[in-house]
Amino acid sequence: MSCSFCTPVSNTILKPNRNPLLQNCSSLPRRRTSLNRTRALLSTTKEIILKEFHERRALKIISGLQNFDRENVAAVVTAADKGGATHVDIACDVDMVKLATSLTTLPVCVSSVDPAAFPAAVEAGALMVEIGNYDSFYEMGLTFSPDQILNLTKETKRLLPSVVLSVTVPHTLSLPDQVKLAEQLEEEGVDIIQTEGGKCSAPSKAGILGLIEKATPTLAAAYSISRAVRIPVMCSSGLSAVTAPMAITAGASGVGVGSAINKLNDVVAMIAQVKSIAESLDLSTGDISILRKTSLGYNHRESLNQ
Repeated sequence: MSCSFCTPVSNTILKPNRNPLLQNCSSLPRRRTSLNRTRALLSTTKEIILKEFHERRALKIISGLQNFDRENVAAVVTAADKGGATHVDIACDVDMVKLATSLTTLPVCVSSVDPAAFPAAVEAGALMVEIGNYDSFYEMGLTFSPDQILNLTKETKRLLPSVVLSVTVPHTLSLPDQVKLAEQLEEEGVDIIQTEGGKCSAPSKAGILGLIEKATPTLAAAYSISRAVRIPVMCSSGLSAVTAPMAITAGASGVGVGSAINKLNDVVAMIAQVKSIAESLDLSTGDISILRKTSLGYNHRESLNQ
């Protein structure tokens, strides 16, 4: 998981200072009828963003919480868009959000462990926020306790009560403690629980056996947590085209893939890898493209123009 922190929305619809997911934004309509329309739009937007999760077919491509390399982020976003992903996850940075939304209509998720950074990213066009992707912090010897994560969650919900919120449960906790934290996060109103574990796995075998070994910790977490909560679970960290379908079988509603894509040096190779994972999940790029246009594009344009 990285520490950075969904049918798609057109750039022309959610412009800076026009994002309806900011509940307290001064530009939101003030008349009762307009407020009712805004509430309906917020509800519809959230439902659409979560649609693939409820259908257990979400695929989120992660560029990395500390990845501010515009060329690499652009390549990852393009690969997600062209390869058949349903969501893309980038660093919580306004410039990165603007870059991503200029390249794709996929819902953009931003990752961070600083709730104060989220509103500006949402204002710029992000539709989903993630407390998680902790890998870069683990490399510095930093870990996160359940209390810290719960406090970050409460603060994020206070700032952005209407925005889809995903929270990663650290693999540094024991499996029972991961389950307990997931249950507490559900009580706090989190929309998605994300698992991790790839960093703590050291495969002893090469090839397919090694891929399965690497995914074991996050698969185990997805299996256990999905049976303890009612909200969607996203299995992430250490996954590949071989193990992504296993995550869904284990109980996950979607998968998150980062280093298998963002560590590649060529956008063509990235697209091919995303396609391979999407095909393993039986995702259709054609269906996703149609969904982007009909669900959020035209319908939301009409709503905002009323």
